[in-house]
Amino acid sequence: MNLLLLSNSSSDAGYLVHALPDIRELAAGLPAGAPAVFVPYAGVTRGWDDYTALVASALADLGLDIQGLHRAADPAAALRRAALVIAGGGNTFNLLAELRRRGELEQVARRVRDGASYLGWSAGSNLACPTICTTNDMPIVDPRGFDALGLLPFQINPHYTNAHPPGHRGETRAQRLAEFCALNPAMPVLGLPEGSGLRVRAGAMSLIGPHEAVLLRGADAPRACRPGPLEVSA
Repeated sequence: MNLLLLSNSSSDAGYLVHALPDIRELAAGLPAGAPAVFVPYAGVTRGWDDYTALVASALADLGLDIQGLHRAADPAAALRRAALVIAGGGNTFNLLAELRRRGELEQVARRVRDGASYLGWSAGSNLACPTICTTNDMPIVDPRGFDALGLLPFQINPHYTNAHPPGHRGETRAQRLAEFCALNPAMPVLGLPEGSGLRVRAGAMSLIGPHEAVLLRGADAPRACRPGPLEVSA
């Protein structure tokens, strides 16, 4: 599979600007006008038409024909034709719920396994995991199950930080993920800080971006992962 899973989309440089070199590499070899579908369902306070337009504008120099999946007359056919599937961020529960309700979850997974490239950020990165159980989002809708695309054999936590502001009495991110690991000791979790991403191609993985990620598993101490080749065994 050919995957690029980003922690975040926005930065001081602009929308997706920080990730454009890696996105161009992901899409290298696709002909001009190649069909791409954008899955906007993680958008809740942002309209899906506006979300699709934002992404199409940010990726305009790729020369792809980007269509919102919600606007496809035949979504199944649009996915079968897609050379690139893009899943944006927002609320992961809404993203999964809409895909499941529309019968598109398995279609997306099948198309990516059959050769389409996959670009996701935030909720879209969560979606690539076995489940969405390590998302940071509130369960604003019932997705009727947490199982996701299963493109990876482990979990991702986007926007990872272990910051604990003075005076805040709630748990840190690491503590919340430790709860997941305690109940799912065989399932690794990769915490991706802002500006980082996971690149999967030809059976190999690498951590991209300027920052270290953190790998959590069971009761083991968190392990720092430097940018570069990455091995995560389930």
